[in-house]
Amino acid sequence: MSLLNYFKDTRSEMKHVSWPTRKQVINFTLLVLLICILTGIFLGLFDFLFTTGLKALILK
Repeated sequence: MSLLNYFKDTRSEMKHVSWPTRKQVINFTLLVLLICILTGIFLGLFDFLFTTGLKALILK
């Protein structure tokens, strides 16, 4: 298969792709950002609790 055929086939396949609308892209991006922020808060809270707990056990 030549490189030219590869690009032709790729272009042909890209026409069959169902692209999301602008509104969907914005909504999904905001959803991903929200999930990342909430996950960061969740993990940060548990890190703080475990660190505080371990310090309390070690310093007893």
